[in-house]
Amino acid sequence: MAVYVTGHKNPDTDSVTAAIAYAELLKAQGTDAIASMQGELNPETQAVLRRFNVPAPEIMKDAAGKTVALVDHSDLKQAPDNLSADNVVAIVDHHKIGDVTTNSPIFCYVKPVGCTGTVLKQLYDVEGVAIQPKIAGLMMSAILSDTVNFKSPTCTEEDKKAVAELKTIAAVQDTDALFMEMLKAKSAIEGIPAMDLLNRDYKDFDMKGKTVGCGQLELAALDQATPAIREALYKAMQEKKAAGGQHTVLLMLTDVVKEGTELMVLSDDASMIEGAFNTKMTGNSMWIPGMMSRKKQTIPNLQKAFGC
Repeated sequence: MAVYVTGHKNPDTDSVTAAIAYAELLKAQGTDAIASMQGELNPETQAVLRRFNVPAPEIMKDAAGKTVALVDHSDLKQAPDNLSADNVVAIVDHHKIGDVTTNSPIFCYVKPVGCTGTVLKQLYDVEGVAIQPKIAGLMMSAILSDTVNFKSPTCTEEDKKAVAELKTIAAVQDTDALFMEMLKAKSAIEGIPAMDLLNRDYKDFDMKGKTVGCGQLELAALDQATPAIREALYKAMQEKKAAGGQHTVLLMLTDVVKEGTELMVLSDDASMIEGAFNTKMTGNSMWIPGMMSRKKQTIPNLQKAFGC
């Protein structure tokens, strides 16, 4: 039976390229593996796949009856529907350990680095499998994206080392230019439906029985989010909260150049969110200098506020 390798819901560049890269590693080791994803490609990932001439994985949202390897997540809220304890055979990730459980021992490779691409680079090395140039390009792009070109606090020396080695394999001379090409695609928000923007990089988290959703848009400049766009985004947040019953829905408008985030907030207890970041809201948002990472800066503060 084939192993479906899949990233999280609302796939980003790391989750999609990690699925492709891990599926290729498994195939090189004699396992029938299929790269998959749980939704449509975002603009950045489309640009990356075009750049390295790699087709998009197939869409797989229902794990019933399938053997699954998870990459870039281990939370049930982010996993395919109908995932059971008998489905999962492997996890490769760089996040905290989630709530996915198994009935038997599985392969698990998780490291506290900035990107699953870095974990996979090390796994290829451990297994002694050569990385195809186009796959190296995908992994390198994911690391640049997840670490915001090494500006994110999630970035480690291991991530930088992985990019230095992958760029040689992929024959990419200028990673700064590649990152700007990706950022241009990622930060294009004019004319795109607000709900699509909110869902572009959105995840729900369980916080002591309350669901907290957090999306992120990385922008070359904050003024790309015009007043009209912000109003539409807030309405999309209200629609999502009404439909999903979340305690809180947040949207990070991250200015990559200024290195900070305007955090849009919709919450049953806005004062708790203000306390989490020791910042007062102006209208429905607050500016938080230095905030670049949802994983390392936003979610941990919220977990502490919710008593997780």
